[in-house]
Amino acid sequence: MGKRKSIDHQKWWQKIKDHRYIRFALFVVTGMITYLLMVSNVTPETIEIETGTIADQDIRSPITIENKAMTERLKDEAYESVGPVYTTRSHYATNQIERINQIFDTIRQVQREAKERKDEISDLEEEQGDAEDEEASSSDVEIEELTLEEQLERVRNIIADQTSEDISDETLLTLLETPASDLELAQETTTNAIYDVMSEDIHVDDVEDAKNQAERKVIISTVDPGLYRAMIELARFGITANYLLDEAATEEARQANVEAVDPVMIREGQLIVEEGQMITADIYNQLALVGLLEDHSTILPYFGLAILVILLMAMLAYFLSDVKTSLPANNTHLLMFVLIYSLTLVILKLVSLTNIIEIFGLTYIVPVAMGTMLITILLHSRVALFSSMVFAIIASVMFNAQSSGVMDYTHGVYIFFSSVGGVFFLSKSHRVIRILQSGIFVGILNVFVIAAILMVRNGQYGWFEIWFSFGFAALSGFLAAVLTLGLLPFFEAGFGVLSTTKLIELSNPNHPLMRKILLEAPGTYHHSVMVANLAEGACESVGANGLLARVGSYYHDLGKTKRPHFFIENQMKIDNPHDKISPQLSKTIIMAHPYDGAEMLKEYRMPKEFIDIAEQHHGTTLLKYFYHKAKQDSDTDIPESEFRYPGPKAQSREAAIVGIADCVEAAVRSMTKPTPDKIESLVKKIITDRLEDGQFDECDLTLKELNVIAKSICETLYGTFHSRIEYPDEASVKGEHKKAEKKGEK
Repeated sequence: MGKRKSIDHQKWWQKIKDHRYIRFALFVVTGMITYLLMVSNVTPETIEIETGTIADQDIRSPITIENKAMTERLKDEAYESVGPVYTTRSHYATNQIERINQIFDTIRQVQREAKERKDEISDLEEEQGDAEDEEASSSDVEIEELTLEEQLERVRNIIADQTSEDISDETLLTLLETPASDLELAQETTTNAIYDVMSEDIHVDDVEDAKNQAERKVIISTVDPGLYRAMIELARFGITANYLLDEAATEEARQANVEAVDPVMIREGQLIVEEGQMITADIYNQLALVGLLEDHSTILPYFGLAILVILLMAMLAYFLSDVKTSLPANNTHLLMFVLIYSLTLVILKLVSLTNIIEIFGLTYIVPVAMGTMLITILLHSRVALFSSMVFAIIASVMFNAQSSGVMDYTHGVYIFFSSVGGVFFLSKSHRVIRILQSGIFVGILNVFVIAAILMVRNGQYGWFEIWFSFGFAALSGFLAAVLTLGLLPFFEAGFGVLSTTKLIELSNPNHPLMRKILLEAPGTYHHSVMVANLAEGACESVGANGLLARVGSYYHDLGKTKRPHFFIENQMKIDNPHDKISPQLSKTIIMAHPYDGAEMLKEYRMPKEFIDIAEQHHGTTLLKYFYHKAKQDSDTDIPESEFRYPGPKAQSREAAIVGIADCVEAAVRSMTKPTPDKIESLVKKIITDRLEDGQFDECDLTLKELNVIAKSICETLYGTFHSRIEYPDEASVKGEHKKAEKKGEK
C-alpha cells in the first residue's frame, strides 16, 4: 500500500498552521471569497434612458422607498382642499342688544339730568319771589337748563366711542326729544327686530341683507316719522355678522387632512413604467429615486454587503471557536472547513448564473446539501447545521436575479431545508449506502419544500413548470450525494481526516500493518482483536467514537512486532527470554513498544488518532512485575519513576478506554478460572488503580462514565469467558466402549 501525504505532512503548512494569526487569516480569506462571490448580486442595476423616450422594457423598482416629492405635493393639495371653517358666534346677538340697550339707557339718563336741572331752576325762581329788580334777580340765578346740544354731547361722552361714531346726531337728538313711553316702545321694537334677525347665521357677505331684514321688522305706526327713522338706524346698527371664519379650526382641519395623507411609497417590485410607455418627467424622477439611472448610482450596497459578510464571519468564527469539535484546536480541520465552505459557495454562484437560460425552476438543481454532508462526515453535524443557516442567507442574495429585491427568500428557505436534510440523515451513520440514501431523502424533501413554496405563492403555474421544479429539486439531492462520494476521498487523503469510511478501510485485515502483526506477532494480533471488542463497546456506552477505538486497538501494539518474543502472548513453546536478562533491560524492551509502534504508524502516514492511541494507551503506568523483580535483585532502593512509562497520559476518551481494555484483557487472560464475580472485581480494581494513579487526569472521562465503561467491559467479557460443557476426550470414550463390549460378552 502506498504512503499518502496529507497537508499536515507538507512543510509549508507545518510552518504556518500554528501561527498565532493563521485562524484570523483563514476567516479573512473566507470573508473575502464570500464578498467577491456576492458583490455582483448587490451591484445596482442601471439603465440608459431619457425624458421623452419610449421604454423598451418593463421597469420595476428594486427597492421600497418613499417618493417624498409626491408625498409633499399630495399634502399641499390636501391642505388647500380644506375650505375656511366658519362658526356661529351666538353671543354676538346678546352683545348687540346690550349696545342698543346702552344707548336707550344713556338717553334716559341724560333726559333725567336735564329734567332735574330744569326742576332746580324752577325751585330757585320760586324762592326768590317776585323780585322787583329783575336784573339783580337774574344775576343771582347760577343754574341754567341743559340745551339739546349739551344733552347730545353728554350722550356721546357716555356711550362707547364706536357706537358714538356710528349713530347719527339726528337719531340721538330724536331719541332725546322722545317721551319716555315712546322711548320704551322704540327700544323694545328695535331689540326684538335685532334678536329675530341675529338668531340666524349671518355671513359677512350677507350683513346688508340682514340689515334690510331688520329694517322691515321695525314696523310700528304709532310713532312719529322721526322716531321711526331713528329706530331703523338703530336696528341696522345692531345687525352684524355672527357667522365668522374660525382660523384655529380652519388650521386644525387642514392639518388633520394633511396628516391623513399616506406617504407615497414605491414598493419593491412595483411596475414603474411599462414597455412602450413614454418616459415623463415624473417617471424619470421615480427611476432616479430608486437608483436605476446611471447618474444616481450609490456605493451604499457595497458597504451594506461588507457589513453583512463581516457579521456572518464573526458569527461563524465565534461558533467554530466554541463548538466541541476538533475545529477550535486543529487549524488543519479549519482549513478543510474553509475549502468545503468556499467550494459550496462557488457551486451556488455557478448555478445562480443559470437563470439566463430561462427554464423555470432550473436553479433548484443546486446541490448545496453536498457541503453540509461533507461537513457532517468530515467534521461534525452541529457545524453542518450552523453552516446551513449561513448558506441559506448567502443563497438568498446570490439567487436574486428573478427577484425585484436584493434578497430572494424563496431560494433562502429552499437552500436551508435542503442543507439541513442531508445533516439529519447522515448524523448517525456515514456509510456509502447511507450517503446515497441521504441523497434520495434530500431529493424528496426538496420536492416537498418546492410544493410548499409554490402553494404559498398562490401563483398561476402550468403543469410543465411544476414538474420541472419537482424534477430539478429531486435531482439536486442525487447530485449532492454523488458529489459527496466523489469529493470525500480527496478531503480524507488531503487532510488526513479519519472518517467512518476511512476507518472501515483501515480495519481491513489485508492492510500491510495488520498483516505484519498477524504474521510476526500472532498472539499480539489476537490480543488486539480482543481489546478492540472491549474498547468499542465501552466507547459506544459513553458516547465516544467506538469505531475509532476498535480500529485503533488493532494497531495499538504494533511496536511489539519489533521484538515479538519478548511479549508473553507470543511465547508459544519457547522459553521466556526475560528470565535470562536483567529487569532493567526487560523494562527497556517492554517500554519501547508504544513508541516503536507510534514511529511505525508515522512512517506509514497513518492517522494521528492511531498514533496517539499507540503512544498513550499505557500512559505513565508502573511496570509492576519488573519493578518488584528489580527490587528483589537489588540491595539499594529503586525509584518507581525508573519503571514508569514516559507517557503521555491519555488525552482522549478513546485512548483512555483502549488503555483500560488492554490492561483488562491481559489480566483476565491470565486468570485460571474466570467467573463473573472475579472478572467484575478485576475490572473495577484496574480502573480504580488507574484513576488513583492519575492516568485519567488529562482526558474528560467522568466517574459516572468510568462506571459505565466497567459495566460494558464486564458484559463483553462474560460473553467471551462463558462456561462451556466439558466434552470427554476420544481415548476415554473408546475405553468406555470396550468396557461395555466386555460386559456384553460376559
